[in-house]
Parts: sequence; C-alpha cells; structure tokens
Amino acid sequence: MIDELKLNYGHLFEDALMQEVNNVGVFKEVPKGFTLIEIGSYIKSMPLLLSGAIKILREDDNGDELILYFLERGDTCAMTLSCCIGQTKSKIRAIAETDTKLIMIPVQKMSEWMSKYKSWQNFILQSYHSRMMELLEAIDAIAFLKMDERILKYLKDKAMVIGNDVINVTHQDIAYDLHTSRVVVSRLLKTLEIDKKIELHRISIKVLEL
Repeated sequence: MIDELKLNYGHLFEDALMQEVNNVGVFKEVPKGFTLIEIGSYIKSMPLLLSGAIKILREDDNGDELILYFLERGDTCAMTLSCCIGQTKSKIRAIAETDTKLIMIPVQKMSEWMSKYKSWQNFILQSYHSRMMELLEAIDAIAFLKMDERILKYLKDKAMVIGNDVINVTHQDIAYDLHTSRVVVSRLLKTLEIDKKIELHRISIKVLEL
C-alpha cells in the first residue's frame, strides 16, 4: 500500500504523515457501482482515492438523484469531511464510477493531523476549495446551461475522470444523474450527434469534443 500512497500523495504529504496513513488507513478495493457512502449514514472514515473515480450525488424527497461532482485519484470528499468533523449524518451518496482503490482514514485522525502536519492541513483546505468550486459549477450548470449543454458537460466530465472518450452509459443513467427524463436525454443526445459533438453506439457514447 505504501507504494501506491507515495505515487498518489507523495508530492503532498511528508514522510512521517505518509507512514501514519499507511499504519492506520484501511485499504479497500470496490467494484464499479458499489455504494461507499449512503445518505443518512454516519461516516466513520474519510476516503483517499488511489485509483478509479467516485461520483457524489444528492437525493430529493422523491428519491430522484442529482450528480454534484466526481472524485478522482488523489482526491477526497469535502462532504465527507464536514460530516466527519460535525459527527452528522451524511447528506450525500458516494458510488464508485469505476473499479476503485482507496484508503479509508479513521475520523479521529483528521483533527489530530490538522494540528500535527502542515501538509495535511493544506490538503484538507485545498480539498474544500476544489469541491466548493465543483459545487458552484454544478449550480451554474443547473441555473444557466440548457439541458443539451448540461448533458455534454456531464459526458465530458465523465470521460475525463475515467480517462476514456468512450463511455459505457445508458440514456436512463444520464437521466438519473441529471434529474431529467430518459426521453429528453435520448432526444438531446441525437441532436448532439447531429452537431458532431458525440457519436452514439448501441451500448456506449463517444465524446468528440474534450
């Protein structure tokens, strides 16, 4: 585990912190589609991503989901941090977007390392900033972008986090993530294909504009 830690976080953390993460962190390997954090649950540990990607979702009173942002290798989740520190129930759902490797850090270590390691403090503050910017992007997309623009942005973001311009995703999956209907998604995907921004295949979508 220490080698993967160094590969992903060696440029951020000093050696003493890396060793502590290696000692107390719990390594996990989860498949695509696995739910790591459920809405309403208490969070006992914080994830550090070694590989793969995780999507963070909110849910309304009717059970409909809306994607907020993706986490990639080297990231952690600000929503998780807030719930850990405040010892409150999770307001988000975290689902593995791809097969994912991560290290779970016990919640009690977070505040201890904030005062003990400057690099940890910088990492946490930068993580808050990055997630806040992504939340603002999500709000802007809902408020200011037309649905076809939101779909294209979603596909580009998805392609970026998986590192592949060919995405295996159904029209219904997109509808769930963007809180709209499958009929609307299918119609707008066809328009995006006509505009040569994507290519539609039977079980995948190729993004032509990245």
